Amino acid sequence: MSAAMDTESTYSGYSHYSGHSKKAHRQGRDRHKSPRSKDGSRSEKSVTIQTPPAEPLLGNDASRAEEGQDDNWGETTTAITGTSEHSISQEDIARISKDLEDSVGLDCKRYLGLTVAAALGLLVFLTPIAFILLPQILWRDDLEPCGTVCEGLFISVAFKLLILLIGTWALFFRQPKADLPRVFVFRALLLVLIFLFVFSYWLFYGVRILDSKDTNYQGIVQYAVSLVDALLFIHYLAIVLLELRQLQPMFTVKVVRSTDGESRYYSLGHLSIQRAALVVLENYYRDFTVYNPALLTASKSRAAKHMAGLKVYNVDGNNASGQSRAMIAAAARRRDSSHNELYYEEADHERRVKKRRARLVVAVEEAFTHIKRLQAEEQQKAPGEMMDPREAAQAIFPSMARALQKYLRTTRQQQYHSMESILQHLSFCITNNMTPKAFLERYLNPGPTLQYDRDRWFSKQWTLVSEEAVTSGLQDGVVFVLKCLDFSLVVNVKKIPFIKLSEEFIDPKSHKFVLRLQSETSV
Repeated sequence: MSAAMDTESTYSGYSHYSGHSKKAHRQGRDRHKSPRSKDGSRSEKSVTIQTPPAEPLLGNDASRAEEGQDDNWGETTTAITGTSEHSISQEDIARISKDLEDSVGLDCKRYLGLTVAAALGLLVFLTPIAFILLPQILWRDDLEPCGTVCEGLFISVAFKLLILLIGTWALFFRQPKADLPRVFVFRALLLVLIFLFVFSYWLFYGVRILDSKDTNYQGIVQYAVSLVDALLFIHYLAIVLLELRQLQPMFTVKVVRSTDGESRYYSLGHLSIQRAALVVLENYYRDFTVYNPALLTASKSRAAKHMAGLKVYNVDGNNASGQSRAMIAAAARRRDSSHNELYYEEADHERRVKKRRARLVVAVEEAFTHIKRLQAEEQQKAPGEMMDPREAAQAIFPSMARALQKYLRTTRQQQYHSMESILQHLSFCITNNMTPKAFLERYLNPGPTLQYDRDRWFSKQWTLVSEEAVTSGLQDGVVFVLKCLDFSLVVNVKKIPFIKLSEEFIDPKSHKFVLRLQSETSV
């Protein structure tokens, strides 16, 4: 408990964020107020993919409390209490209201499609039962006796309906992963086909059986059995169109992040553009490293500084062409020497990163050695005095906090790792008896996007920009863009080439060799 109190007294830097929070709030508001890209030079269609709300990765209340935390959690600060003031502009209100309207429209569209599909499915399952029961209710006394044949057909219909129910539940009733901008063409075609099929069966049943009051009950039951068989075949067709058709790779897509140029390659089958975009986003969160805009700040500032070195003045309209050419030549010489500055800057940065990485590795190894010693000592104490993993993490965290904070600042990762998330990861490593190297893996190597707290990277809304219709299939040379607030993903589609293999037979008896000896050799 004393170690926990020392940790709380040492790291009480949450209120130090008061100055930084207003600045970050103004910057975030200005970023949200920046208009979206409007490209009117070419005819392109823009639609939106909105992912459904999900639970945070960490799933605790501390993740919401750490949003107001300072990056200086590794240093001793003074707690200052005060009143927090927040402001909101008319643009923010308009943007929030627009987002609410879009979300309501998407929810209505999703629930409307689900309602139509559920109603049609209920009609499909009740139709064979109605075909069998209606003659028994309306003209029971006029029906011909069926006996054992009809009883066997009843059992067949029951089991086939059960199999169809399980298959329909497994294929169609899934939790949606995203809201696509357009309907899924094959699924809509299957729904239309099922509706026309059931309607035609009802039409024939009403004209030939209900109106004439057919007394051949065995034929009526066989008619219901034929309906169930046809529905099973339609279900097989749905499996082929919705699941099997897209399994064979036909295209290779290259995904490039527009800000830093990081790219990945994926193989896709026969998919529409909107479904290919959904697959790309699912793989993006798993394969791409987290987007870090702080890494781009240095290159932008260096380019701006070199561009500012070129200044040409023409006062009172006088001809100063010679002076202008001299200034341009001098600026060009300065730009030619900029590669030396870039070289030494990167070398110095790598040196500082290696130095602070070594300090961090040593500090973490010493801290883990300390907790192992504590565990050996605590085994001899009373059960009431033993520490849980959270208390053990709080006990050893101060010894590594400063080295970890300096390393994260040098590598510009401090905005993705809060003190609370580091403590949780440390307690997780202690609970599962993980080594210091396993603890440091998250911080030494930038991991995939899903590794971090979703509040720091998750983009709720993506915009799909494509010159082709998003319901059309992938083709060779198709390019579409997935845009979010900070960056975009450019996707280029290439068809896998046709490969022709030839066979060449080699006779095993042809593998015979002769050793040729020469007089000059030592053999």
